[in-house]
Amino acid sequence: MHATPHAGSTRRRARARGLLFGGLLLAVLAWAAWRWSLRSGEVEVVNPAASDTAGAGFRSARLWFVAGSGDGLVSESREIIEQSGVHDRAAVLIDELVRGPSGAGLTLLPAGTALRHAYLDDRGLLTLDLSGAFRARFHGGASAEELAVASLVRTLGDNLPEVKQVLIVCEGAPLASLGGHLPLDRPLEVADWP
Repeated sequence: MHATPHAGSTRRRARARGLLFGGLLLAVLAWAAWRWSLRSGEVEVVNPAASDTAGAGFRSARLWFVAGSGDGLVSESREIIEQSGVHDRAAVLIDELVRGPSGAGLTLLPAGTALRHAYLDDRGLLTLDLSGAFRARFHGGASAEELAVASLVRTLGDNLPEVKQVLIVCEGAPLASLGGHLPLDRPLEVADWP
């Protein structure tokens, strides 16, 4: 038994209508999802930032990064949220150094480096307890090690005028050196890193 030509065209038209309806339904759902993501994006991005910075001011910070040539440091000004305590002020500066420069330069602080604790004594000695990523993810020779430490010390010294010396520890333990070349088992004088 053969289907009549009329029955075949009816089935094709019904199938085409079903596909058209399905495509239209998918388009409407995609549009609705897109509109919803725009609204939820505004809530997630705008409102928390507004509540986090409510009443907070911004200030200009001077950050030091490695020059593109690798033979020194270059500075970059950046607006950061004003913080009150030494821990929070140091944490923001270290986070910005890890994030890297927006212009020319490089960062040698490894990804994942973060401030665990900061303590400033009455003589101006800032003890920085950094996350394990600072030591574990650093890869470089003597020059890279010196530039990474110089970037950190100069940035802290320029933005925290009360800091006269910096002692770097890692995960609560003394750090002999970052890469085996520069001794870090004693405080570093900020004035020695002009």
